[in-house]
Amino acid sequence: MIGRLRGRVDYKAQDHFLLDVNGVGYLVFCSERTLAEIATDGEFTTIYTDLLVREDLMQLFGFVSQIEKEWYRLLMSVQGVGAKASLAILSALGEDGVSRAIALGDWTSIKSAKGIGPKTAQRVVNELKDKVAHVMSIVPSEVGGRENNIAEKEVIEQIDDYQPINMAVSNKTAQADALSALKNLGFTPSESASAVAKILHESSDLSTEELIRNSLKMLGPKG
Repeated sequence: MIGRLRGRVDYKAQDHFLLDVNGVGYLVFCSERTLAEIATDGEFTTIYTDLLVREDLMQLFGFVSQIEKEWYRLLMSVQGVGAKASLAILSALGEDGVSRAIALGDWTSIKSAKGIGPKTAQRVVNELKDKVAHVMSIVPSEVGGRENNIAEKEVIEQIDDYQPINMAVSNKTAQADALSALKNLGFTPSESASAVAKILHESSDLSTEELIRNSLKMLGPKG
């Protein structure tokens, strides 16, 4: 299995590009967003890849991040969603947009992708909604900036409103990563801080994935 490649971009086409890796040219198919993000012709780039093997076909697909790659694989697991449809959804929404739409049950956003009908869009949301926390915890987003600092401060302040708890120092990383993931899902720092604070009050020894999952249950649509 080819999981990642680094090489020189030889040329770009409408739905793929040619990557020269030590003299070997790899045709890499990808979403429109990914194609727009990779290096221009002649420059070097690193791309995560997934090899699709069928009886009459072998295609290499490329992704700018592990999160985009994981959503591609999960979308492919839904009945009626093949490689082309998966890339169409990622092209229309991007990895963060897919995460938000599925987390919030927004199947109409999924339906906006080319070739995706309402039944397929609803199936995507229903089958993958429990996967959002896992995907968002694979590679924690970069934590920093004013909004994240405010959110972390609000968590501490809101935890102080409860009875004192013994929060392990090691949990600080999971807390920061969960806040960053919730921000990428479209929740405000205040909403994220409130949810994480309440969850940490109940249990201070949770992984990033558990914090995200429990926060989504609290912040997401009811019913």
